[in-house]
Amino acid sequence: MPKQQPGVVQNHSSVNSPTGRNSNLWKAIGPGILVACAAIGGSHLVWSTRAGAEYGWSLLGLILLANLFKFPFFLYGQRYTAATGESLLAGYKRHSRTYLYVFLLTNILTGMINIAGVSMLAAALLTGYCLECIDTRTVTVVILLVCMGVILFGRYKLLDSVAKIVVIFLSLTTFVAVGLAFASGPVAPVDFVGPSPWTWGSFAFLIMLLGWMPAPIDLSAWSSLWMFSRQEQTGHFATPREASIDFHLGYIMAAVLAIFFVALGKLVMYGSGETFSSSGIAFSKQLVTLYSANIGDWSRPLIFSAAFCTMFSTSVAVVDGYPRSLAACCSLLWDLPSKQFRLIRKIWVVFSVAVACVIVQFCVGNLLQLLAFAAVISFMTSPALAYMNYRVMSGSNVPDNQKPGVFLTVLSWAGMLFLVLMSIGFLYVTFMR
Repeated sequence: MPKQQPGVVQNHSSVNSPTGRNSNLWKAIGPGILVACAAIGGSHLVWSTRAGAEYGWSLLGLILLANLFKFPFFLYGQRYTAATGESLLAGYKRHSRTYLYVFLLTNILTGMINIAGVSMLAAALLTGYCLECIDTRTVTVVILLVCMGVILFGRYKLLDSVAKIVVIFLSLTTFVAVGLAFASGPVAPVDFVGPSPWTWGSFAFLIMLLGWMPAPIDLSAWSSLWMFSRQEQTGHFATPREASIDFHLGYIMAAVLAIFFVALGKLVMYGSGETFSSSGIAFSKQLVTLYSANIGDWSRPLIFSAAFCTMFSTSVAVVDGYPRSLAACCSLLWDLPSKQFRLIRKIWVVFSVAVACVIVQFCVGNLLQLLAFAAVISFMTSPALAYMNYRVMSGSNVPDNQKPGVFLTVLSWAGMLFLVLMSIGFLYVTFMR
């Protein structure tokens, strides 16, 4: 009897039988929403809002383009798993163990930095609003430890429930804030002409914006693995159709919210003469003020709660996602059974939180510096991960009707070209100009 590999459904043909296709769609909804929850944190609250505040509507088209070009590579994560019964990482191994090593090294390089960055933003929101007497780094460590406890003891069920509540809460709050901001009109004078983002001097900011827009591509492996956790929770493994619906719900929600955060920054801060502070506490206060300036001071507790819950849930998601994918890589590389995967995952959770705590305590001068570095690293690794996802989805083990068609194939190659050219541009600006 062969050992069951982590991220592989046994007897996949029975899982996707006609009886399975009639299962409640709600049982499949979850992994796509979790990806949206992880995405909305840093990329939306920080970079989308800053894009609107500094450049108005100028970068809206680029943001939509990034969502379009990254779309197929996120889609492949859940589609591949639903179509084959194995995780995207198992698909990497099927093609080449080198793929797994590349993913493993990429996640080790970016994972702890991203965990530290989003957790520090959550801590900055908390200290800036009601715990100013406590050092932000101390609060960050506490948040990381709480996240670790949620993952180790609350498991996927708690993560799934928190994500759905937070995404709905923040979406409603953001829609109201932007609607009121439109009603009040922009703060910029009629004759105000803002800076242009289309200069070499602004190129680094574009890369930071795109690195987490809507999320780093390695999150596609998370949604693939989360599908198995969702199956354990509900007893139902998503069919390709159900996985597609779940994915599109989360991805479209993330894209729409990115537009709304750009609008919020543009309408409330663009042309006002005010810029975002690099201090974590000051930045968090400005973020809350963006909302309450339109809804009213009475809303500050509500807005703070929404923003903090968003960043906390993002912190929980990344503390689960990175260690889960790293553990799956190790298990697949050394052909370990599922029971050992669970132990390795716990070890990676503890190790990742410990390293993130060290980064926060000793290696960070300010919050935006850390977030910028994490976003750049995420973008520079995107071309390799995008190519790997496309190759896996085009593999011989994927049913023909689930392989990329003409549209997805063209979009995939266009997306890879876009990521490569932008990466080359960043290297040019950084080292040669």
